[in-house]
Amino acid sequence: MKPYLFILCAIFVLGASSCNDVLEQPSENVSYTEDTDYTIHANMINPLYGAYAEFYNRGWEYVPLISVRGDDVNAGGLGDQQDYAETDNYNYNKDYWMYNSIWKDGYKDVFFTLSAVDEINKYREAGADSRLADQYIAEAKTIRGFLLLNLIRVWGDIFWPVSSDPSLMLLEEVTPKSEMLKKISDMMDEAIPHLPDTHPADRADIRGGVTQYTALAIKALANLDLQNYQAVADATSRIIQSNKFELEPDFYALFCSIGKGKLNKESLLEWQYSDYGTAAGDKDTHLFGFYGPTDWTPKVGGIGSGWGFFEPSLKYIKFMLDRNETVRLTTSVLFTNRGIAAIKSDPAYADLPAFISNATPSGDVINDYPRAMFASGKHYLPSDQITAGRTEYGCNKNFICIRYAEILLMHAEALTQGATASSISADAAVNLIRSRAGLPALSNVTNLQVMDEKFAELAMEWGTRYYDLIRLERFNELSYDGKTFDPSKIYIPYPQAQVDELPTLQVKK
Repeated sequence: MKPYLFILCAIFVLGASSCNDVLEQPSENVSYTEDTDYTIHANMINPLYGAYAEFYNRGWEYVPLISVRGDDVNAGGLGDQQDYAETDNYNYNKDYWMYNSIWKDGYKDVFFTLSAVDEINKYREAGADSRLADQYIAEAKTIRGFLLLNLIRVWGDIFWPVSSDPSLMLLEEVTPKSEMLKKISDMMDEAIPHLPDTHPADRADIRGGVTQYTALAIKALANLDLQNYQAVADATSRIIQSNKFELEPDFYALFCSIGKGKLNKESLLEWQYSDYGTAAGDKDTHLFGFYGPTDWTPKVGGIGSGWGFFEPSLKYIKFMLDRNETVRLTTSVLFTNRGIAAIKSDPAYADLPAFISNATPSGDVINDYPRAMFASGKHYLPSDQITAGRTEYGCNKNFICIRYAEILLMHAEALTQGATASSISADAAVNLIRSRAGLPALSNVTNLQVMDEKFAELAMEWGTRYYDLIRLERFNELSYDGKTFDPSKIYIPYPQAQVDELPTLQVKK
């Protein structure tokens, strides 16, 4: 089949007997066949399990490509992914396999959610609970909204599929970015009334599954890119006023502890993984090794190293030092001695605070390696957190997609852009974040101060910094450390493999 028609892998069907296991473990993949008995109403949830499983099954290239162009992070050098590094330098190769992979896999899972909706409706037609069908369809829509939002951020104008038949894309025109974002916002409005009114971790049917507040967060993100700040404030206010979310007091533990880092009260959406508490055998994991150092001395011996392809920038580190950051800096950045020397080579940073060390707070030592001077601490799991017997870097760590800190900062941003809110003030939202970071409170916060707080808090997460700077047209910030940016480089070009297959893309770009 052509690349964009690759939709489903034939795997196996979850039987009703396995449903209790699924509540405790990441969902397994599901395939649908003509033999499905839609009168077995208890199986209506199976298509939704499949949608979640595909959603969690991200390739290692997905988040790095979405994230790498901001001034908070660099692509590690001296590797075999030169076009990835060139993307970070705003030099785009439309033939690069990674571009095509992100497009193809993103749309594959969009179509999976549409196929799941078709299957759920067949159960409804066979007499299944219509209320549950509405909920499951709303969950599929929420997953689809997040997938499409990320495709929009990378490419701008893209397709809005209306059918589970991917061949119809041959006939469609791309939809302008602003219309796509409005469609996502409207789709979240459709979904919200049918979703559980709870924290994801408190769901009894699919623990960690999406809820009303996940959809509200996606609505806020879409409207933020539209600069519809009142809609952002309205959505974030509903999340804040629910009182179902709170900041994890220990910022380091949020990213570096299995106990606190999975389905934390701060999390609105995350990809879930598990090694099932066993030393060997089945496991569902994300490839966190992409982000890790290629050389380290773990406190617990035998844990493998990473690939070194994701490096916090010197600009970000100096920004944090200038702010007297400790908690967020030591969490977000893994230092090598070579990196520390590079910081000190600037006379303004010749005397670094004692907490800047190549030893992490958990006792792992990050050795020098040629590909990068720093690694991302937000994608690191201390060696003493890894299940005994497992040796893969970051094994058993979940991947946080949306967290409450971002909701608070989007709320503050909207208010400093003129929106009004029925919940907390911009000062209160920002100071909740700053208090956890050990920083003094601010009063009468400005938009610039909010954006600085977002830089400090959300660095290395989902390209938030890049898309903030693009939205606010602060293009000069993206020219740093020898890189030169201009507005013609906002979007990555459509993958040539897709342009060759989809005539409307040939017209567009």
